[in-house]
Amino acid sequence: MAVPQLKSDATDARLAAMTQPAGAEEVRRAALGRVTTMGLPHARDEYWRYTNPATLVQAEPLAAALFENDEGPLFDDVDRIKIVFVDGVFDAAASDDLSGEGLEISRLSDALSADIHWAKDLYGMLEAKGQVPVERPLAALNTAFAAEGVVIRATGKAAKPVNLIYLHENTTSDVMLHNLIKVDAGAEMTLLETGPAGARLSTVVEVDIADTGAFHHVRAQGRDHERRAVTHCFARLAAESVFKSFTMTANGVLTRNECVIELTGDDAVAHVAGVCVGDGGDFHHDDTVFITHDAVNCESRQVFKKVLRNGATGVFQGKILVKEGAQKTDGYQISQSLLLDEDSQFLAKPELEIYADDVACSHGSTSGAIDETALFYLRSRGVPEREATDLLTLAFLAEALDEIDDDALADDLRDRLAGWLARHG
Repeated sequence: MAVPQLKSDATDARLAAMTQPAGAEEVRRAALGRVTTMGLPHARDEYWRYTNPATLVQAEPLAAALFENDEGPLFDDVDRIKIVFVDGVFDAAASDDLSGEGLEISRLSDALSADIHWAKDLYGMLEAKGQVPVERPLAALNTAFAAEGVVIRATGKAAKPVNLIYLHENTTSDVMLHNLIKVDAGAEMTLLETGPAGARLSTVVEVDIADTGAFHHVRAQGRDHERRAVTHCFARLAAESVFKSFTMTANGVLTRNECVIELTGDDAVAHVAGVCVGDGGDFHHDDTVFITHDAVNCESRQVFKKVLRNGATGVFQGKILVKEGAQKTDGYQISQSLLLDEDSQFLAKPELEIYADDVACSHGSTSGAIDETALFYLRSRGVPEREATDLLTLAFLAEALDEIDDDALADDLRDRLAGWLARHG
C-alpha cells in the first residue's frame, strides 16, 4: 500500500478515537484541518526518517508499566509553585494556589472558555506558524484535542519558578497537555517540568516573549522505562529577549522532543540544550530543533549530549536558518554522543541555511567512546574503572548542563545523572 494511503488510514483511525473539547473551537477546527491535510507522520517522512512514529500515531497507546521511583521528588529543595497533573488531569488538592508574585496563572480550560482572555489569541498561533517550512502534524493534533494545560503570564520578575509535575498512575493513559506562556516586556520567569505524565504523552508549549523579557525552562523527563512521548516547544522572541531551555531524559522507550524558535527582534538570545542517558536496545531518543534568525545581531546555541549503551539509539536533527537581512547572526550548534558499547548508535543531521553575509555560524557532530588515555590516567591513580567511567561521562555531559543558569537546578540534575550512571554501570 502506498505511503499516502497508509498515512490517511492511520490519521482516520486516530481521529475516530478522539473527541474535541470545548473552547477555542475555531482554532481547533483549523488545527484539525491541518492534521487531515498533512496526515500523521510516517517513517518515510523526511523528518521522521530516523524515528519510527508508529506508536505515537496509532489509535490506542501501548501499555506502560508503572515505575516506582526510589528517589525523592526532583527540585524538592527549591521554593516553587507546584502544579500537579495525574495522567493528564489537573489535581487541585496536590497543587499549590495558582498565584505568585509577578505571575498570572490559570488552567487552559478556564482561559479558553472565558469571554475575554489573552490566551485565546495565542493558543495555536505559534504552532500554526511553526508548520512552515516543516510540517509537524502531531503538534497540530495536540492543538485540536488538548483539553488540559496551564496558561501563565509573567508580568514582572517572578519570585518563584513554576513547577509542572506530571504523575503517571494509569498503565494505558494517553495524555495531551497544551501550555501557553506569555512574558511581558521586561518580565522574567522560570518553568520547571518533571515527571513521566502517562503511558503516551503529547505536550505543546507556546512561548511568546516581549522586548527584554526572559524565559528559562528546565525539564526532566521521568524515569519510567516504558513511556512514549512527543513534545513540541514553539517560541517567538522579540527584541533583546532571552529564551533558554534545557531537557534531561533518562529511560523511556521512545522520546521525540521538538523545539521551533523564531528570533524576530534584534539582539535576541535563544539557547536550547539537552542531555539524555539511555540503556538498552528499546531506548530511542530524538532531539529535533529548528531555529530561524529573522533579525539583526541575534545569538542562538544548540548543545546536545547523549550517553548510550547496550544498543540504545540517539537522534539529533538541528537546523539554523538565517534569513536575508539577519546580519551579525551568531549561531552555534553541537551534537555529540558517547557510545559505551559497539551496539549503540547515534544518528545526526545538522543543517545550516544562510541568506545573510555577515554571520558567524558553526555546527559540529561527533560520536565516540570513552577516552582511553583519560581512563588510564584515573585508574593509574587508584580510581576503580566503573567510577572512572562515570566521572568521564559526567565530564562529557558538562557543556550541556552548563547551559542552566540556576546552579541549584543544575546540581540537582547532576546528582540524578550520577545516580543513573551508578545504577546502570
